[in-house]
Amino acid sequence: MIRSHLGISAAIIVLVLVTGLIIGGLATSYVFLRKINSLESEISNLASQISHISGNQTIYNQTITIFQNETALAEMYMKLKASVVLIQGETSSGTVQGSGFVYNFTGSMVIVTNNHVVYGTTGLSVTFSNGNGYAAHVNGTDPYADLAVVSVTAAPPEEFKPLSIASSSTLKVGDPVMAIGAPYGLVGSMTTGVVSALGRTITEEEYTGGFTIANIIQTSAPINPGNSGGPLLNYEGKVVGITAAIIEASQGVGFAIPSNTILKEIGALAATGTYRGHSYLGVSGVNMDYFRAVDMHTNVTYGWLIASTVAGGPADNARVQANDILVGINGQRIQDGDAMSSYLEEYTAPGETITLNLIRNNQPLDLQLTLGARPPPPA
Repeated sequence: MIRSHLGISAAIIVLVLVTGLIIGGLATSYVFLRKINSLESEISNLASQISHISGNQTIYNQTITIFQNETALAEMYMKLKASVVLIQGETSSGTVQGSGFVYNFTGSMVIVTNNHVVYGTTGLSVTFSNGNGYAAHVNGTDPYADLAVVSVTAAPPEEFKPLSIASSSTLKVGDPVMAIGAPYGLVGSMTTGVVSALGRTITEEEYTGGFTIANIIQTSAPINPGNSGGPLLNYEGKVVGITAAIIEASQGVGFAIPSNTILKEIGALAATGTYRGHSYLGVSGVNMDYFRAVDMHTNVTYGWLIASTVAGGPADNARVQANDILVGINGQRIQDGDAMSSYLEEYTAPGETITLNLIRNNQPLDLQLTLGARPPPPA
């Protein structure tokens, strides 16, 4: 019996030992498996991080490449500077100067500049970037757009390096631009900036008799006296406007005539010397705002408030009345006087019939109006 019990005990001990070994092996395997899984997870995370870093590096390199392409200004300037000229004129009271650029108009090389640069001149010269100067004469002018076309007949063909003109309709606020001209006579100066606003209006009383110059580009590119008439260019080196004016004592507030106006007018200016395509309403008025709306007991705080109409003019004939609020033209919202003038300049012509969207006595009213043409500018 004793031996039997000893045998059973030994068997139990062996079984316990074997079970312990099995459990220990399983536990050890479990630990190793967890470590392996942990290592695999860490390797996977590390691979993901490496991939992410590699992706970021690729994007970073692409960004640098784009930035360099957009700002290769030195090379672009070298290609463009020969196309920009210095214009000098003699007047009864002294001398004037400004800038201009060469343009190929249907095979004829002309200089495009501002009207106010050549206004009242009795003698005119154009000097190219290489210093060669020639006598010039004015082909045509339009004070209502501050545009002029000048010819230089004595210069040899190799002097003319024409620029391309792009559509200003593609411009957006924030687009980078550059201006090249002769500020204060410093020939070949370049400045850069952005398009800071579109659809502005300016007034040059001396030349326009109180009419506005509409659809103007506002830019932060520094412009100074002498820049007038020079090109405003996009970063493809194409003309999108002509620098024309600044607000005195301002910083970075310059104005340019849009290139669409050049393209629309240059044929008439070169062929006939004038342009008569500016639409005319025959009204005067002011911008609407909150306080005018309160005074008028209306909830319309935008638009253009009609103050008066010219007797026998287009608006008078269409029965437009004082205190009508112009809020749209052909269904296009008109926020203020700038928007009205810019719409008329860009999209209409004398003789066309348009629909005025008005508010009269707090009620909407649509009137048909046939546009006239502005009277000739003051001599």
